[in-house]
Amino acid sequence: MDVVMSAPTLIEAVPARTNKARSGWVLSGLRVVPVGEEEARAASVLLMAAGPRGHEYALDAAVAEAALRQRRPVIVLTSDVDDMHKLCGDRVRRVAA
Repeated sequence: MDVVMSAPTLIEAVPARTNKARSGWVLSGLRVVPVGEEEARAASVLLMAAGPRGHEYALDAAVAEAALRQRRPVIVLTSDVDDMHKLCGDRVRRVAA
């Protein structure tokens, strides 16, 4: 099983109070996928098609785009199952975090 994290999720996933050694150990088991211009444009297309607007959905769109680039089957662990469904449809399985 390949465990993947979208690069912008690092910003959200590692709050200042987190033990750096512990978070480093957890992150060492993940493959962090980049979000460059091409990926950002694809995430923007997903976001426009899904309907939500605003910066609060940008990270979800980047995560959805990264998930859709992965080899199937894909499971997305998310705190917002509904938004991920809007962005990915039935192409990924969503699990509430």
